[in-house]
This record gives sequence, C-alpha cells and structure tokens, in this order.
Amino acid sequence: MPAYTTSIASPSFGKTSAKLLLLTALAAVALTACAGKPKQRTRLVYEERPVEALYNTGMQRLDEKSWNEAVDYFEEVERQHPYSEWSRRSIIMEIYAHYQANDYNESTAAAERFIKLYPGSPLTPYAYYMRAINYFEQIVDVGRDQAYTETAQAYLREIVQRYPGTEYARDAQVKLDMVYDQLAGKEMEIGRFYLAQNQPLAAIGRFKTVITRYQTTSHTPEALYRLVEANLMMGITDEANRNAAVLGYNYAGDRWYTAAYKLMQERGQPMDIKPLPVAEKTKPAKKEQKEKKSWLSRINPM
Repeated sequence: MPAYTTSIASPSFGKTSAKLLLLTALAAVALTACAGKPKQRTRLVYEERPVEALYNTGMQRLDEKSWNEAVDYFEEVERQHPYSEWSRRSIIMEIYAHYQANDYNESTAAAERFIKLYPGSPLTPYAYYMRAINYFEQIVDVGRDQAYTETAQAYLREIVQRYPGTEYARDAQVKLDMVYDQLAGKEMEIGRFYLAQNQPLAAIGRFKTVITRYQTTSHTPEALYRLVEANLMMGITDEANRNAAVLGYNYAGDRWYTAAYKLMQERGQPMDIKPLPVAEKTKPAKKEQKEKKSWLSRINPM
C-alpha cells in the first residue's frame, strides 16, 4: 500500500495556538497507512476511484487554494465511502474549504452535519469552533443589525462551556471579548442618538446596559460620562454625581473623566477626585489588512 501524507488545514487568526487546533485533533485520529463562491459549481462526473486517491487529490487542491475543487473531491469521498474514517475527515476539510472560499453558510452546514453525525469524535470540537468562526467572520459595523454578532456570541460561549481549558475555549474567549465590544458599541450608538433627540431617559437605559453587561469593554468610560450628561439633562444631580465619582475612581486619567469633571464644575458640583493627566497616545501602527491564511502542516500516518 502506498505511503501518503496528510495536509492539515486550519484558519489562521494571527495566533499560533489557533493554527494548532485542527492539527491536534487530526493527529488524535490519524489514519493508518493501511487504512470563488460555489453557488453554481460543476460537480465531478461520477467515477469510482480509490478513496486515497480522491482524498489526496482534495488535499492537493487545498494546497493550491482551489477551494471549490477541493470541496468536490471531499464530497465525492463522502458519496463513495460514506461510513469510512475518510468520510469524517472529508467533512472537516469541507468545513475549512468552504470557509476559505468565504462561503460561510456552506461551511456552517457542513459543521452542523458533522456535529450531528459524530458527536463523540475528537474532531467535533473543531466543528463547533468553525461554526462559531463562520458567524464571527460576518460581524459587520455597529451601525447595522447585529444578528450575526449575537449568534457568534452564543456559539462562542458554547465552546467556552463545552471545552473549558482547551485552545478552542481560549481562542473563543478572546473573540468573545471582541463581540462584547461590538455589542457595547451598538448600545452606545443608540444611546447617543437618544441624547441627540433630547430623550435622556431612553438613553440612560442604553448606557446602563453597557455598564452592567459590557463593563470590561472599551466603551465603559464613555458610558459613565454619558450617564452623567443624561442625568444632568433630567436634573438628577445626585445620580450624576454618583456616576461621575465612579468614573473618576476607575478612570481618573481618561479623557471622559476630564470631560465629566469639567461638566460637573460648570454645574457647580465639585468633585473630590481631580483628573489625572491624560496619557499621550502613540500613533498606532498601520493595521495590516485582515487576511485569512491557510496553513499546512504535514504528518506521516502512523
């Protein structure tokens, strides 16, 4: 029987640990040596071929970044050898190939199919992970509907709960923090709109949501300042003082506390905590364009 190697693909998000997720999973179930968007895709003509040939051709197409062709070969493995270990691996590779082709719906469908068919497989955590990542990749700016954001949040939480202490959970937690920041940004946008429309009571509800649900995000200092602003608009000085004090205690060197301190002074409300000098921010380095990169690691079969 011919020797072969297995090309292992996983999405890269700038973290070495994320790149190792699929490698670790596949290595745990390694086979023995004996053993553009595809909306309108031309399917392979059925031809019975050895499973190794079909699978390895699919892996070659992954190497070449011919994502749609790779999917064709992996699907053919499923059709011709539906109950084999090759079929399980092929579904995992379909998840990845669809993802790389930006066909998130198909990638998600393949992930859910794998979860349903093989709930106890060592590869199942990867399927859960990629299902979440497909939604995470589709998160849009805060000015639009946040349905993808909320779904990504739910699936990322599920990973953290199902697989605590794993690389999947650690990477999911990092992305959850980004999701929380996105959702907090949406609440802030709506709250600022209400303030501009002279509806401080409605605005307060949004800002309080940020404080209670997303207090670890970057939006918290501004949310506290906006609460000061909104309460002063309503003449509720005690509440404005309380929020300003919380802001000063936690963020004395933040520009939002400087603004709150100045606002309270103008209203004749002295503050116990004086603003600290706002640290000068260095000019951020130019952000690299977000790019999904495949990575290929090769292992010899056991």
